[in-house]
Parts: sequence; C-alpha cells; structure tokens
Amino acid sequence: MFHLALHFLVPAVLVGLLARNQWLRTHWQLAYLTLMATMLVDVDHLLANPIYDPNRCSIGFHPLHQLWLIGLYILLCFIPKTRLIGLGLTIHMALDSIDCQVTNGIWLN
Repeated sequence: MFHLALHFLVPAVLVGLLARNQWLRTHWQLAYLTLMATMLVDVDHLLANPIYDPNRCSIGFHPLHQLWLIGLYILLCFIPKTRLIGLGLTIHMALDSIDCQVTNGIWLN
C-alpha cells in the first residue's frame, strides 16, 4: 500500500519543488495530472495471470516495464515536449524497481 501511495506523493512533491519554473507555477495542475496519467503504464498488468501478485517484480516482467523501454522513457525526459511524460514514466519505473528490491531483494525480474 505504501508503494502505491508513493506513486501519488513523489510526483506531487516533484511538482511542488519545480514550481519555481514560471510555466509550472501557473500550470501545476496540468503537470501533476500529466505525471499521474503516466500511471496508465500499469495497464500491462492486466495481461498477467494473476493480474496482481504482491511478490512479483514488475520490472522485466510486464511488457511496458522492460529495460529497453525504460531507456526510452529516460530519453523522453530530454525532449522538451515529452519531458513530463518521460519524467513520470521514469519515476514510475524507479519506484517499481525500489519496490522489487524491498519486496524481493532484486532490482528487476
């Protein structure tokens, strides 16, 4: 449950810290919603059987949680028009990887 809460709290803290940026100061709600929309990457969990397994590491198991895609998500952080999406996806994968380490003692599946 703590892991799920982090998916909401970390982006909120990030938007708060970056709110010094003029655009973010006036559009912080859009920035936060964009970061939250990147949680849709978890739709690939619906392909697994069972859909939810608390002991399963998402990284390397689910189709949208593959290492090569994580590299692409990081690249998106450097393109101005996709920066928020890339940041949201990268944060999501980092939190999932940390959860794998805490839960199973591994960084990826």
